[in-house]
Amino acid sequence: MINDKKVAPQTVNTYSAAIRFLFAVTLNRTLNYLQIPRQKKRKTLPELLTREEVSSIIGSCRNIKHKAMLSVVYSSGLRVSEAAALKIQHIDSKNMRLFVENGKGGKDRYTLLSENCLDVLREYWKKYRPTHHEGWLFLGTYRVSHITSSGIEFAFNEAVKRANITKNVSIHSLRHAFATHLLEDGATLLQVKELLGHSSIQSTTVYLHLANLTSNVRSPLDKPSAFCRSDAPSDD
Repeated sequence: MINDKKVAPQTVNTYSAAIRFLFAVTLNRTLNYLQIPRQKKRKTLPELLTREEVSSIIGSCRNIKHKAMLSVVYSSGLRVSEAAALKIQHIDSKNMRLFVENGKGGKDRYTLLSENCLDVLREYWKKYRPTHHEGWLFLGTYRVSHITSSGIEFAFNEAVKRANITKNVSIHSLRHAFATHLLEDGATLLQVKELLGHSSIQSTTVYLHLANLTSNVRSPLDKPSAFCRSDAPSDD
C-alpha cells in the first residue's frame, strides 16, 4: 500500500489498528499481529534557519521585549518554556552564562550568555523595568506572572511574517539553529549536548545532519601528493 498508493506510514498504522480492533473486539478472533506490522514513521529533518534568517527575524520584532525574548532563545539555545520561566537572577553577566532552572526532566544547567543578547536584555530592562516578587524576567500581559510559552511563540510567528520567511519553522527552530550553528563553528557534540540539556547524546546527533560540516573539507585528490604531481614521469 505504501509503495503502490503512496500512503503515509501513519495512515497505514491507522488502518492496521482498525483491523486489529475488528478481529479482537468485534469478531472475537485471534490475529497474528506479525502479519500486520506497524510501519515506522519516516524521520524528516527540520527546516534550518540560516544565520541571516535568524538575524532578520530578530530584527523584525515589533518591540524590544519581543527582540529580547527571541534573542535569548537563539543565543542560549533555550526551550520556549525555559525562556518564559527565566528570572532576573538567572543572568550571570560576570561569567557570561545563563542559568536554566528546572529544565526538561527537572534538570538545572548553565548555558551561554551572548554579549549581543546581554546588550538587548539591558535595553529591554531600561524600558520595561520588570518587577515581580518571583523575579520573572519576562512578565505576562497583566504582570501577575511570567509570560506564557504561547506569548513567545506569538512574538516569533509575527516576526517571521514581518521578515518574509516562508520556511516551515516554529519557535523551536531557533534552538535548532543555535545547536547547528555551534557545530558549524567548531563546538563538539558533547558541548552542544550539555548546553541544550539533552539527557542522551543521541538526541543531539540530529544536528550533525543539519550542520554544514564539509564546506572547508578538501578532497584528498586535491591535496599535494606524489601520484598526481605535474612533473611525474609519463608512460610514453
